[in-house]
Amino acid sequence: MKRIVLTGGGTAGHVTPNIALLPELKKRGYDVHYIGSYDGIEKKLISEFHIPYHGISTGKLRRYFDLKNFTDPFRVIKGFGEASSLLKQLNPNIIFSKGGFVSVPVILAAKQRKIPSIIHESDMTPGLANKICIPAATKICANFPETVKELPEGKAVLTGSPIRRELFSGNKMAGLSFCGFHLDKPVILIIGGSLGSVVVNEAIRKILPQLLENFQVIHLCGKDKTDDSLNGTKGYVQFEYIKKELSDLLDASDLVISRAGANAICEILALRKPNILIPLSAAASRGDQILNAASFERQGFSKVIKEEDLTGEKLLKAIHDVYENRKAYIQAMEKSKLNDSIKTIADLIDETARKDQ
Repeated sequence: MKRIVLTGGGTAGHVTPNIALLPELKKRGYDVHYIGSYDGIEKKLISEFHIPYHGISTGKLRRYFDLKNFTDPFRVIKGFGEASSLLKQLNPNIIFSKGGFVSVPVILAAKQRKIPSIIHESDMTPGLANKICIPAATKICANFPETVKELPEGKAVLTGSPIRRELFSGNKMAGLSFCGFHLDKPVILIIGGSLGSVVVNEAIRKILPQLLENFQVIHLCGKDKTDDSLNGTKGYVQFEYIKKELSDLLDASDLVISRAGANAICEILALRKPNILIPLSAAASRGDQILNAASFERQGFSKVIKEEDLTGEKLLKAIHDVYENRKAYIQAMEKSKLNDSIKTIADLIDETARKDQ
């Protein structure tokens, strides 16, 4: 049996693409193992899928001063030793990494043990963890054409991001019924990220009366960010977050307003949903969402509003513009080459895997 080790963690975005690959990897006969941190979010998410999980020590590599900068390098060194021992024991054909700092010792240990590895970079520009891993990796998967041009020649492959299959199985009527909506008005779905966005939430609520004249609105607000005064508003529903019914709500939506995290926008692209992206500001991030959104806008997939430029009036105008021109956005997305990322990545794994076992 072929064996693959998946790694990645720290945030859900470094785990869910690995989860999306699991059915295809098992279908192709891989014995799947996962290496993550001892108690990171990845351990909780992977536990649902009943695959062997191996914890290692990990530390964050920071570009700014923090007292932990003096201790975390020792955790990374310890993690490298643990990863190396695990890889000797597991003897996998290949490693696939979705990034995050837990992946660094795994990829470096794989290089030392001459085990081929593939890393996936979701954003336009690699984060620090993947920057460290790039020289050691055999191949690098990317979501953006611009990223491929900046990576080592011969290593980079434009694949897109693995999308959970269940997102394609949504039922529009089930989504409408869940919200108490009807077919008489189109539906807008607002996704502010797992923690929600105060800025986006406030902008939506400011224009809600005008929106409800022409649209029905599903608002995913984030934890503790719902507004009780709006409960019972006809044509409007709000949730802190949605898990099980998300595919139905996406299928019911005619337009999506979202942050510009790489996984989220790749899901929107795969589902061909006309969209408005409001990337996290450079002041609150390393600027990756701004670059991601700009690429999607250049390719004709999205309308972008910078967070610092966001007003209710500007958002309302953008919503009407995108909805009126929705066919053009859908046509642009249909021309995208990122149609079947799971198959593309699984094929690359097969091609790259060590064959001598």
